[in-house]
Amino acid sequence: MDSALWIISPCVGAVIGYVTNSIAVVMIFRPHQPRGLLGFRLHGLVPKRQADLAKKIGEVVGTHLVAHEDLVAVFERIDLRPMIEGLLEHALDKKVAELRKLPMVGAFLTEDRIADLRGGIVDSILAHREVIVDSLEAGLESNLDVAGIVEEKVAAFPTERLESLILEVSRRELRAIVVWGAILGAVIGVLQVVLVEIFG
Repeated sequence: MDSALWIISPCVGAVIGYVTNSIAVVMIFRPHQPRGLLGFRLHGLVPKRQADLAKKIGEVVGTHLVAHEDLVAVFERIDLRPMIEGLLEHALDKKVAELRKLPMVGAFLTEDRIADLRGGIVDSILAHREVIVDSLEAGLESNLDVAGIVEEKVAAFPTERLESLILEVSRRELRAIVVWGAILGAVIGVLQVVLVEIFG
């Protein structure tokens, strides 16, 4: 009977530790919607605290990770010439087509002249790049709320998808929690047998 106790008690402890930790891990995410069970109200930790989680993530991202200065720094590295040239091409094509229909003007609007005109406008705009960047920074500073945007996005994120994303990142660690629950349960079972042997 004593030898059986050395086997049964650690096994029971391991099963209890495994099951309780498994339930605890599942209850991080589920149930997604509040449910009643035996007079208790069950709601997964992440779905229940999603609004608070969204607010905290928004604060961290908006305060420590992304600021309007970071976006301006990216903008400063962008080669604006191709973008402006593309915009001018679309913006001027219709007007140039109209001007070419005029008898006195159309003859002077050769492709070379139009290209020179377009290039001159682009050069003039790029000569004031600092003004553009300063205006962009002022606009971002007064209108861009990174924390609010992140908070709104996370709060509206489907809880099922949020669970999937967290599990993609931390599945191994959550599995380790369950396994360690079984190991600790088995150790407690062994300690129980030792105490029974000593004091029994």
